[in-house]
Amino acid sequence: MAYDKFQILKSTAVPLPIENVDTDQIIPARFLKATERVGFGDNLFRDWRYNPDNSPKEQFVLNNPIYKGKILVGGRNFGSGSSREHAAWAVYDYGFRCVVSSFFADIFRGNCLNIGVLPVQVSAGFLDKIFKAVEANPETEIEINLSTQTITILASGEKESFDINDYKKENMLNGYDDIDYLTKMTTEIKAFAKTRPF
Repeated sequence: MAYDKFQILKSTAVPLPIENVDTDQIIPARFLKATERVGFGDNLFRDWRYNPDNSPKEQFVLNNPIYKGKILVGGRNFGSGSSREHAAWAVYDYGFRCVVSSFFADIFRGNCLNIGVLPVQVSAGFLDKIFKAVEANPETEIEINLSTQTITILASGEKESFDINDYKKENMLNGYDDIDYLTKMTTEIKAFAKTRPF
């Protein structure tokens, strides 16, 4: 399925300064029975967000109304653990369009790119600047420019570049998933097929 085009995202951010956040913490295994990519946002960080009686844990950042936005800022080694793509689905379904960290688990990074969530890897020093800026002022806006591959703390103007695979970059800029990318090449594929022996 196609996703929203990702070109420039300007948003406040939700800080989660915890290292080694794994996919079971992002979406616990007991919520993996669904067969469609909807509803997972309700259980994003479920055991951190809610008590056993389903009452919200007031101290958890997603339950703190002063923090909001489409950017989740996590600690180093975000998305480690099992390869479940449901973790990326939960992040997307909750409403985040970008996750920022100083290091991502490779499979989680790939799963995010496949569904329209941009993983932005920054230096440890720049990540610390983001956390401090958001802590000082929750209304701090972060700008992610995919075309220029830059992330900027707008209040201070501090900026850093990030890397992304060229193919995934093109897909995200156009709102494509892998099937969309192939579909838009139908004419070329048919022309190539005609040159091949049966």
